[in-house]
Amino acid sequence: MPPAFLHPFASPASDDYTTIVRGEGAVVFDADGNRYVDALASLWYCGVGHGRQEMIAAITAQLEALEAFHTFERYTNEPAETLTNELASLAPLPGARVFLADSGSEAVDSAIKLARLAHFLGGDEDRTLIVSRQHAYHGVTLGGTSAQGLPANREGFGELLPRVEVEHDDLDHVERVMAERGGEVSIVLAEPVIGAGGVRPPEPGYLEGLRALCDEHGALLCFDEVICAFGRLGRWWGAERYGVVPDLVTFAKGVTSGYIPLGGVLVGRKVRERLEADPGYVLRHGHTYSGHPVACAAGVAAIDILRSDGLLERAVTVGERLVAGLTSLVDGERILSVRGEGALRAVELAAHVPVAAVRDAMRERGVISRAIPPSTIAFCPPLVIGDDDLDLCVEVLGDAIEAVSP
Repeated sequence: MPPAFLHPFASPASDDYTTIVRGEGAVVFDADGNRYVDALASLWYCGVGHGRQEMIAAITAQLEALEAFHTFERYTNEPAETLTNELASLAPLPGARVFLADSGSEAVDSAIKLARLAHFLGGDEDRTLIVSRQHAYHGVTLGGTSAQGLPANREGFGELLPRVEVEHDDLDHVERVMAERGGEVSIVLAEPVIGAGGVRPPEPGYLEGLRALCDEHGALLCFDEVICAFGRLGRWWGAERYGVVPDLVTFAKGVTSGYIPLGGVLVGRKVRERLEADPGYVLRHGHTYSGHPVACAAGVAAIDILRSDGLLERAVTVGERLVAGLTSLVDGERILSVRGEGALRAVELAAHVPVAAVRDAMRERGVISRAIPPSTIAFCPPLVIGDDDLDLCVEVLGDAIEAVSP
């Protein structure tokens, strides 16, 4: 009998679940007391590690002071102001303001709406076309589902958002779209490193090429940094890692290390100037929990830990050690290659190696990884992970492949 909880991205008919009850640093424990290395930071987000007392204290203190109050119209709260000031100071684009949402999916839909709105307010209401990438994952709300380049995640939901062009990780294709329809393009969405679509770094010059094309044709460039930001690539933002300045940046996950749901959009000058041009204009977009004080307090605390613990620098070390270990397993027959950036890495398996079975065998041996069909095993550990547990991830991957390979 399936449980009452209808699980996301799972078989609705399943009744086989692992109950996680506790976390410490880079490991979690299930209800039977089994220990697992959390090799994916839960779902790409727990950078500062599980069970951090600083996080718990900040959240508790804010709950005791003010648990919630909306930020519509003229209301605000101190944690929201503190967090957005901090984010604006860290932003990889000059003169940014920060729009707050509750998740990465909401952030992406907000960026799409803000881009279209900016063009509308600038007198260019025909600019509504969205351009995105093959393999891209942009969340599960209507805009993000429409824009993502993962067909399986779009199937069965009927007609989605119109005026979307998914390109094929080929700058020439974007050039053709811009040449033919450049006057219609509102926003170009791109993850600096594609995460859930297979951990795919950009080809050299790709992100720079998108910037140049957007400038040439008047479109806005948005980096979806829901996975890449907050130290994952060794910098605060993927935009910094690749030296490209976007017009909008979406974020979530690592901003609070997942302790409380929070997402948002860094809004650059091209967009904010149009929003601010008319003092009587009202932005009719936002969420009940935009700027939620407890979530924002968690964000402030998480950023403090990332900075005080030197976790951006640690991400580089984690990535180097992980790459060295994973590369040692490459044999050209079962493990074909290693790819990624910073502390976001993956191995590519041969077609005959069952990727889900490898993931399951790893879990049985105490490491939780991510299987991305058809052939990728992804690693995105908490940035606090120790060397012994990093080495265990590599050892367990090798053992799992031995156990399940035909």
